[in-house]
Amino acid sequence: MRLLTIGAFARAAGLSPKALRLYDELGLLRPAAVDGESGYRFYDPAQLERARLIVWLRRLDMPLARIRRVCDLPAADAAGEIAAYWQQVLAETAARGELATFLVDYLSGRGSTVQETATALGVRYAARSESGLVRTSNQDTAYAGPRLLAVADGATPGGDLASAAAVDALKPLETLAVPAEDLLGALADAVAEADRAVGEIAAATPSGDAVTTLTALLWSGSRLALVHIGDTRAYLVRDGELFQITHDHTYVQGLVDEGRLTAEEAASHPQRALLAQALTGTGGARPQLSLHEAAAGDRYLLCSDGLSAVVPAGTLREVLTGPGTPQELLDELVARAYAAGAPDNIACVVADVVGLEARAAGRTGGSGR
Repeated sequence: MRLLTIGAFARAAGLSPKALRLYDELGLLRPAAVDGESGYRFYDPAQLERARLIVWLRRLDMPLARIRRVCDLPAADAAGEIAAYWQQVLAETAARGELATFLVDYLSGRGSTVQETATALGVRYAARSESGLVRTSNQDTAYAGPRLLAVADGATPGGDLASAAAVDALKPLETLAVPAEDLLGALADAVAEADRAVGEIAAATPSGDAVTTLTALLWSGSRLALVHIGDTRAYLVRDGELFQITHDHTYVQGLVDEGRLTAEEAASHPQRALLAQALTGTGGARPQLSLHEAAAGDRYLLCSDGLSAVVPAGTLREVLTGPGTPQELLDELVARAYAAGAPDNIACVVADVVGLEARAAGRTGGSGR
């Protein structure tokens, strides 16, 4: 078959010669032949399908590195990757919308987000991270302190380092004096630092890839700021009821949101672990940020999917509404995960909200990795 000049191929594909030269340099779309004397590029007409796919993906504002990955996948896997990317875009847009709404309310003086309560609260807490029964390494990290609770679930080679680095980046918030009205900003800055730390780990790994989820709560008085990205979760137990206060950033959850899958179907979907959002060190993460008011008697659970995927919500509620210290409840939850087979690593934090006087009279807990 006759080869096309770079100009003819560019016109047929809807690209510019400049773009084709860039895609050649990036290894995204190599020419079929290059003239040894002039360096002029020639393309096979069969390459037009890949070129047009690149054009379409660029119209979605997909980064070039991700486009290269999509183009190298089989068609069915490429479709799943594109769907996951679009879910990420929608989630990032929603997160920005939530933050914009908060800022409008804050600057307008509306709502309870700028109101202080008279009750000073603290937490009793415990954290634990354990390897799953079929895992050879533990990529989950859990941490609990007087002001910060966090869990992270690493993925890919280097995931264990990525999850630990993400949580470590948040730990300075424990001793940083942050007024309640500045909680979201301080947490957002710390998460940006966490993403940079993950990027450094990715650069040091042979695959150039490191990924982690992150869910964390930062306290000030009776107010707490929540940051969330990925499929680690935060739950609240209040007045005997269990509420999931995070939304999974996964491909399958996106299908549920669109009404294309039921929650029951999602639980057994082969791509249920495919993340739509996570910290990747590329600077493109848009985590969910929100403010919440705590009340004495509240109980919080932060966990990786090593717990939530195998222990049903009804069982979580049964354990968390029962008696016991955070450490005792944590141990019971881990035992339930092991009883269910523990196919994945398990990271959990349990924290009870108490008045500061009550906390001083009881155990204040400790931290786990």
